[in-house]
Amino acid sequence: MLVLVGFETSGMIRQRLRNAGVNAYSCDTLPADDNSKFHFQCDIWKIAEQFDWDFGIFHPPCTYLTNAAAWAFTDPPYHQKVKPGTLVGQDRRDARERALEDVTRLMKLPYPHIIENPRGYIGSMIRKADQIIQPYQFGDDASKATCLWFSKGLKHTAPTKRIKGRLVNYKGKIVERWSNQTDSGQNKLTPSKDRWKERSKTYPGIADAIVKIVLDHRDFIL
Repeated sequence: MLVLVGFETSGMIRQRLRNAGVNAYSCDTLPADDNSKFHFQCDIWKIAEQFDWDFGIFHPPCTYLTNAAAWAFTDPPYHQKVKPGTLVGQDRRDARERALEDVTRLMKLPYPHIIENPRGYIGSMIRKADQIIQPYQFGDDASKATCLWFSKGLKHTAPTKRIKGRLVNYKGKIVERWSNQTDSGQNKLTPSKDRWKERSKTYPGIADAIVKIVLDHRDFIL
């Protein structure tokens, strides 16, 4: 079974698949964090449509797809200082259109596939996610709504082990918060040049769940 894990540098899913006997390769314009020889450092479209892949797992960059920084899609003036290099207004809306076109192209690939992204414009401008899961449903002490879009015929994944969050009083209500969250529900990661990369990493429990979908599909076709 030949599997492509697109937009992955961590090797989190690729290596789990290889450990399970699957011929998996990751691909990104950045090098693999683990220097794996099973990683293509190139544009995804150089290989996604060129080989006879049996399955694809894709994590398209969410910079212009997520609901975060929604203010930047509007036209100026802005209520906050705009960081150098940040696209705003029409430029950002154009970048979002290009990102959505890439997602639509991924959805049209002829082999079974899963697309993963946070809540955002894929769900509102292309189609709703087939399933939304959380790391804390799969054994990780973290909250990060993860949307999954499946190609036809793939089944949802079932939660495995729910981790309870700490209870806090927020605006008069008792709510759960997990280790990656402040009491107000914000992400704890401090600003840094690699913050985007840390936030985009797939949690181990969700990686295992995605791998199980691939393995179940393999067993079905065999």
